[in-house]
Amino acid sequence: MKDSQRPFKQVDVFTANPFRGNPVAVILDGNGLSTGEMQAISNWTNLSETTFVCVPGDPRADYRLRIFTPKSEIPFAGHPTLGSAWALLESGMIPKTPGRLVQECGKGLVDITISGQKLFFELPEPLISEQDEIQIEAAASALKLERGEIISGSAVDVGPVWLTLQLASAIKVTALKPDMNLISRMEGITGITVFGPIDENSIEVRSFAPAFGVPEDPVCGSGNGAAAALIRLHTLLPSPYAAFQGRCLGRDGRIEVEYGKESIRVGGNAVTCIEGRINVSGKRP
Repeated sequence: MKDSQRPFKQVDVFTANPFRGNPVAVILDGNGLSTGEMQAISNWTNLSETTFVCVPGDPRADYRLRIFTPKSEIPFAGHPTLGSAWALLESGMIPKTPGRLVQECGKGLVDITISGQKLFFELPEPLISEQDEIQIEAAASALKLERGEIISGSAVDVGPVWLTLQLASAIKVTALKPDMNLISRMEGITGITVFGPIDENSIEVRSFAPAFGVPEDPVCGSGNGAAAALIRLHTLLPSPYAAFQGRCLGRDGRIEVEYGKESIRVGGNAVTCIEGRINVSGKRP
């Protein structure tokens, strides 16, 4: 294989049905590519994230993953973690530990459990800030809500920092028509994740990160991890529960969440939609 061509897969995550989840572009050999080259490729794929699999620096890891939005590199993201793991397993990677992959990324080491045809990542330890009333009021304006319609909210750092807001119902979540310009001006956060209950065992979720080139993420693993952190903190739902995301964009993502005192696991299905080679030759900025 020419060095200018690298193995490539585009994997749909949080769905078993092609074209219904959230796609991630996976370059299965990112070694030797510069950060500028990776960013240029990610801008070109124009997906919420593109990943590059590299040789790990930590001997405990099976691989190192670099994750890019169209505009910047980020330390961790959920659906790219699962989609990249799926692509590697499908391509013949044998984990160092049976039934478990260890990913090295900007947030550290991330455990990924292989459970039949599903994969689950262990969420990096979430850091939950105290509720910031000024920030909540700014979010209400950006989402075109009255302040009283937001039941609770906090910034949750899981790598990306999501201002995570609870609404009264799934209907209120799907009805949102946010002002992306106002969201993009909010400082100190990656974006806003909003959730509301469907029933006693499931929620509807939406995630908005226009400042990072992702106006609305179809199905967001880290956003669901941030929601899970608040759900665990306030015991809003029993574990396990299901989350649904993407219906407002014509998708039908299903996320499975399990939590306990020590950890939060987020996972689901994945399916490869495109595979082949990507030409990475040529000048990059």
